[in-house]
Amino acid sequence: MRFSRKMYIKVFDILLRKDFREEKGFALKTMVEFRWHGRGGQGAWTASELLARTALDEGKYIQSFPEFGPERMGAPVTAFTRISTEPIRLHCAIYDPDVVIVLDNTLLKSVPVTAGLNQDEDVLIINSSEEPSVLKENLRVTKGKVWTVPATEIAIRILGAPITNTALLGVVAKATEIVSLEGVEKTLKGRFRPDLAEKNFSVIKEAYKEAKAE
Repeated sequence: MRFSRKMYIKVFDILLRKDFREEKGFALKTMVEFRWHGRGGQGAWTASELLARTALDEGKYIQSFPEFGPERMGAPVTAFTRISTEPIRLHCAIYDPDVVIVLDNTLLKSVPVTAGLNQDEDVLIINSSEEPSVLKENLRVTKGKVWTVPATEIAIRILGAPITNTALLGVVAKATEIVSLEGVEKTLKGRFRPDLAEKNFSVIKEAYKEAKAE
């Protein structure tokens, strides 16, 4: 399937609402905004959609949409997710994210992934085997927390391929508690055939366990 360079916005509104104040962490905010950085073919938008659909099933309002640059495999791609306790009226890119997820650490040298991270509670999640403290220093992150997980290694070990998007979704669940692992598993079962859903959930659980923060 080909996508134009135009940004496509996919919005799901629901009638049932669940107050985030019943939960922990980022759930205390009315709306939480996520920005995903990856390369074409790595599934950044798929991960954004999986997160959004899980939040939708758990009683929240959501948005999930991509922003495509050059239409070629391996080119930088950005995707966005909004999760809220109230209907979302914004329909624009996210410039001041609460959470940034980097699927490919080679982007750290060419894309300003830390842009907009300016609050103590902000989160940066990176696919890397490096210690969070090392990347925090290298990227000069002065606000928020840095999480790392060897997502590529986990994916190769379990899936037999360097498909990292679901692994990073597991770290999002751990770092923000915005969705539950049970909810993510349900979403996977609705999206993939049974054997792929099971393997991807194994990746998520392993990433959840191995993720480290500084």
